[in-house]
Amino acid sequence: MLSRSSFTSLVVGVFAVYVAHTCWVMYGIVYTRPCPAAAEDGAAGGCVWPYLARRPKLQLSVYTTTRSSIGAESNIDLVLNVEDFDIESKFERTVNVSVPKKTRNNGTLYAFVFLHHAGILPWHDGKQVHIVSPLTTYMVPKPEEINLLTGESATQQIEAEKQTNALDEPVSHWRSRLTLNVMVEDFVFDGSSLPADVHRYMKMVQLGKTVHYLPILFIDQLSNRVKDLMVINRSTTELPLTVSYDKISLGKLRFWIHMQDAVYSLQQFGFSEKDADEVKGIFVDTNLYFLALTFFVAAFHLLFDFLAFKNDISFWKKKRSMIGMSTKAVLWRCFSTVVIFLFLLDEQTSLLVLIPAGVGAVIELWKVKKALKMTIRWQGLRPKFQFGAYNDSEKKTEEYDAQAMKYLSYLLYPLCIGGAAYSLLNVKYKSWYSWLINSFVNGVYAFGFLFMLPQLFVNYKMKSVAHLPWKAFTYKAFNTFIDDIFAFIITMPTSHRLACFRDDVVFLVYLYQRWLYPVDKSRVNEYGESYEEKSKKKAHRE
Repeated sequence: MLSRSSFTSLVVGVFAVYVAHTCWVMYGIVYTRPCPAAAEDGAAGGCVWPYLARRPKLQLSVYTTTRSSIGAESNIDLVLNVEDFDIESKFERTVNVSVPKKTRNNGTLYAFVFLHHAGILPWHDGKQVHIVSPLTTYMVPKPEEINLLTGESATQQIEAEKQTNALDEPVSHWRSRLTLNVMVEDFVFDGSSLPADVHRYMKMVQLGKTVHYLPILFIDQLSNRVKDLMVINRSTTELPLTVSYDKISLGKLRFWIHMQDAVYSLQQFGFSEKDADEVKGIFVDTNLYFLALTFFVAAFHLLFDFLAFKNDISFWKKKRSMIGMSTKAVLWRCFSTVVIFLFLLDEQTSLLVLIPAGVGAVIELWKVKKALKMTIRWQGLRPKFQFGAYNDSEKKTEEYDAQAMKYLSYLLYPLCIGGAAYSLLNVKYKSWYSWLINSFVNGVYAFGFLFMLPQLFVNYKMKSVAHLPWKAFTYKAFNTFIDDIFAFIITMPTSHRLACFRDDVVFLVYLYQRWLYPVDKSRVNEYGESYEEKSKKKAHRE
């Protein structure tokens, strides 16, 4: 069996290999090897040359149709026509799109984007390129929020009656943005080793002795965010569509293709549209350099999460005494972690935040069992709980703990009750359950740090911090500062974001106490043992 140190070294080594492999893969995506046989006269064999190098006069046309494939002009509607299209010039235009009856009845509408020679209809141009994208998607409508005391207004009641039957069924939503890109680099590909990601977007033509690829047209699906979606009502006849265009480099095009494929894979594995949208936000709302930083930050966050969980479990697994440990703080941490998990679940937060919160809640429940010295015995299907006894030193710690909680209750309870009453009167919620969870979690976020004070008070009374799990604290501290970065990247409730910064202050206080109370080798450590006891055991064995 591997020792703890060797296991940790193994995990860190695997992590380093993973990061190095990912960097190599990313380099392979961004860098594309040009055709080595390319010649200035353009007659090199095996090379695929850009058609845009001929500087053709192009036109951009956008059509809509209810069919996923078209074969005749009569089945489509022209919504945007850009004559003298300049691939180097960025633009954004908003047009009104007619919504067919089939689409209003929970149907689908497609956009066909053509890039073709100016003055020629797309279906008459043998060198045209086109790409298709749905302008609609299916999602469950977000429940209406109401004032729980005053109820709904008449308008809200009418809208609620319309949506009651289909509230839990996906309905058609309108994608109000269409983002287009054209790869503008005059890059010469090696015909024998075309990148598979770009190849599916390429259309080849033979011009004389050389093979050319037509302009690579790309639709950026990552820019379609949930916040931009609009519910399509049966009475809606027209909807706005913002068409934006910008040029794109080959490296960024390949990277974007891989990211779109990754988001699509997440949806195939069961991720909802909202979960996938959180991942999209990481890519769309940040530049590539910040995105690379985000990747490394996320990788280290995952590593520190694992090491913190491992050391925390190891600490509590060996714990034999609660001397110097605040039981009230453990109970509160368990309660607050479970409440935060239920709140994030109610808010339909990203799985990137929800899954670690759920794992943390399970660990905190197990720690409560250890702190209370609880054993569970089953009598048939009915559990029987038994609690162990505390020794004199543990009872002294409990006295300090109870004293700290007594002072805190004078401040904490009125603040929490007042905050819950204020939100009930002034804030709208989906249900009473939603109000209850929000009231609990607002108390946790706003005043939760007060429940960390009993442990600080116990440390002060005992003039020692040797009983705390400092290894787990260290890894959690690294993650706390990493969370400060994620607070501005990943979509999460504002209260959860502010709590990340609150944890920074608390950890700094713990660090101050560690400096203030130097290590005393006669005191017990986090496992209920002292350095002197260990030395005696070793001498006895010898």
